[in-house]
Amino acid sequence: MKVITCDIEGPLLIEPRVFGDDRGFFMETWNAAAFAEAGLDLTFVQDNHSHSQKGVLRGMHFQNPGAQGKLVRVARGAVFDAVVDLRRGSHTFGKWTGVYLTAQNKRMFWVPEGFAHGFLTLEDNTDFLYKCTAPYAPQHEQSLAWDDPEVGIEWPLDGMLPLLSAKDTAGAPLSEIEGYS
Repeated sequence: MKVITCDIEGPLLIEPRVFGDDRGFFMETWNAAAFAEAGLDLTFVQDNHSHSQKGVLRGMHFQNPGAQGKLVRVARGAVFDAVVDLRRGSHTFGKWTGVYLTAQNKRMFWVPEGFAHGFLTLEDNTDFLYKCTAPYAPQHEQSLAWDDPEVGIEWPLDGMLPLLSAKDTAGAPLSEIEGYS
C-alpha cells in the first residue's frame, strides 16, 4: 500500500494494492501488521456503514471526550471527505483538508483522533465504510458547523443544497468548540 501525507499533519491518504482482472478485483482494506509497518499501529473497536443519496452532507462530527480515529473508504459511489484540525496545540488548529474517495479510486483516508470529520456524497446510493478506534458515545458527540466561514471548507456543492440532519444544521462555529488539549 502507498501512504500519502496531507497538508495537515495527521490525516493520511492510503492507496491499497488492488489486484484486478476480467472477473473483478481484490484488495486488502485492513491488515494490522501492514498498517503498523506504515506507522499506523491501530486497534479498531467498531465498524460503521453509512448509505446516502447524492447531496447528503454528514458532519462535521467529533467526540470530546472519547475521540475516535477513523479509517474511512467508499465501497459504492463517491464522496468529498473533509477533516478539520481541532487540536488546540497544533499549528494547523482550525485548518481543513479534503480528499475525494470513490469506489473507483479505492482510496482510504485515515482521520486521527483530534479532528472533526464529515463528507458530502457526490453520487446516489453511496456506501461509506469506516473503522473506529473508540466506540460511539452519543453523550460526547459534537458537531462543528459544516459551513463555518472561519474554517472555510470548500465543499464541491456545484449549485446543490446539501441535505443535512437537524444535528448537523445546528453545528457550532469553531470559536465555540473546546477542541482537544
